[in-house]
Amino acid sequence: MKARRKEEGKWAWRLTGFVTLCVYVFMFAPIVATVILSFNASMFGGFPMTGFSLQWYAKLMGNEAVLAAFRTSLWIALVTAAVTTAIGVVTAFALVRFEFPGKQALSTLVILPALVPETILGVGLLVLIKAIDQPRTMLLLVLGHILLAVPYVVLIAQARMVGIRRVYEEAALSLGASRFSSFREITLPLLIPAVVGGALLAFTISFDNTSASLFWRPAGVETMPTQILSMLKISISPEINALGTVMILVTVAIPLIGGLILQSLTKLKRRGEPKEEAR
Repeated sequence: MKARRKEEGKWAWRLTGFVTLCVYVFMFAPIVATVILSFNASMFGGFPMTGFSLQWYAKLMGNEAVLAAFRTSLWIALVTAAVTTAIGVVTAFALVRFEFPGKQALSTLVILPALVPETILGVGLLVLIKAIDQPRTMLLLVLGHILLAVPYVVLIAQARMVGIRRVYEEAALSLGASRFSSFREITLPLLIPAVVGGALLAFTISFDNTSASLFWRPAGVETMPTQILSMLKISISPEINALGTVMILVTVAIPLIGGLILQSLTKLKRRGEPKEEAR
């Protein structure tokens, strides 16, 4: 009986592993194909490849529409990351450290944009904009990106804030420090990993956003994802594959670089801390 159960367990694990492998192949095979085809010398964006070439990346550098879309996405993502990080850290601090009427409602309201599908949220806000006869502007687009990114920054900062003991802040307050000074000198330095992580995630969410940008962008303004969709309407060429590869590198490389920087800073901080003398 035990041998039979053991054999069934092996087959269950094998089936789970096979299904997991299929899911990963389904998810990452298009990405790998996009990267490979971006180096295809042929003007047709498909297999078989006729040779290795970087000409499509060179064409991207000379495509003013792509460069304009990149600059637009870049500054929107930077503004979104800065504003979202500030709002998210302050909101997380208030939700974790204080008790006030409507706290649960505020927490739910902050997290709500992450629970609603982006398409539904985009259509809903677009209908609201039309109802009040408000034209679509860059300000509204940036505010929309901030709305989408705030929940994730709040969750990251909350998770970090819960692990910070109150005694540090209480000790500073008991020594005469103000609440703001206590936050700036004690809490904020301990929150740095969450601040950097939240900012990088907000930047990535904004830079890579497609569905919401389609609804909220002003006429004539393109971000990188919407520019790719516009190019796809014409044809599928290696230039689009090259642009997709650049998007993949940006959205993957930034979190990785941020993680390496945080790891390095943590190691340097530990080295700089005085070692406890042996008693």
